Amino acid sequence: MDSNANRVKTIGVKRCSKRGGSVIGQLDSGKPNAEWEDQGSILRLSVPEEFSFAENVKYLSRSSNECLSRIDNQRLYKAVPLESGATPVMEISAEGSEALKVRFLGGTAPSRKQDREEAARYVRDWFDLDTDLRPFYEMARRDALLQGTVDSFYGLRNIGIPDLFEALAWGIIGQQINLAFAYTLKRRLVEQFGRHVDCEGERYLVFPSARDIAGLTVQDLEGIRMTRNKSEYLLGTAQLIASGELTKEGLRASGGVKAAEKRLVGIRGIGPWTANYVLMRCLRMPDAFPVDDVGLQNAVKHVLGMDRKPAAKELLAWAEGWKPWLSYATFYLWRVLY
Repeated sequence: MDSNANRVKTIGVKRCSKRGGSVIGQLDSGKPNAEWEDQGSILRLSVPEEFSFAENVKYLSRSSNECLSRIDNQRLYKAVPLESGATPVMEISAEGSEALKVRFLGGTAPSRKQDREEAARYVRDWFDLDTDLRPFYEMARRDALLQGTVDSFYGLRNIGIPDLFEALAWGIIGQQINLAFAYTLKRRLVEQFGRHVDCEGERYLVFPSARDIAGLTVQDLEGIRMTRNKSEYLLGTAQLIASGELTKEGLRASGGVKAAEKRLVGIRGIGPWTANYVLMRCLRMPDAFPVDDVGLQNAVKHVLGMDRKPAAKELLAWAEGWKPWLSYATFYLWRVLY
């Protein structure tokens, strides 16, 4: 089956109409759940029935050391860099069960319509709003490993990392260390080399771009106390992206998940685990599968009450029944551990 068969593209605005002072846009999929409303300082994005803002906020709350977003009273706050150079600060909240409200804070609302459209696409991508989860839920309810996760986490989306460099950097940082220390290293990297926006009494951090990192040296990174090898991997990856040699578009055009994985593992410091993690969280390839992930193994061990972690061949056998939803099956099993 085509790995993108269950995906819905989010491209530009297909048609627009006005409601009072707002503009109603229909994203190019033509589906009702792709509709968004532009009121300048406020955007409203319609969401599918199989979406729960509360479940996604729970997932995003898993670490108190997360530095790129914050949550307060069921509202999510984040600064998002746009291609134009603008960095609006967004407050995202639920409007009932049918829409997300995106409010730009502190005068940071982009003046250009195309920038507000880019912000809307970012939110839709971040929450994977254009994936139809109904086929996944139908499959999962018939699967012994997954059936309990559907009711427990209904409406949870594969929360993405839309920026390729951020996704690869997070994958590299997290190699062979626990999650808590990975968050600490990420915070150090962002605080030392990223940017910030001060808005309404809060400071919002922005992950450094590939260009920000590409010109650094291993010695420049010593202060964040990452291993020398990881520093070299991070610098090499940043240089490939900053030069344009490695792009999301190129990976998408490579011919499927195996070809994209092969391209990534050809980069020093990126193995199958990191490659599949990035293909899952950034490229949205539904058949990406980090079979060697310790968290996945521990989740299966917990769900089945095993006295040992499952072997890779056992996971691959179970995963046959999950296709083409390997990424979502992995994400839902990870959620069991938090």
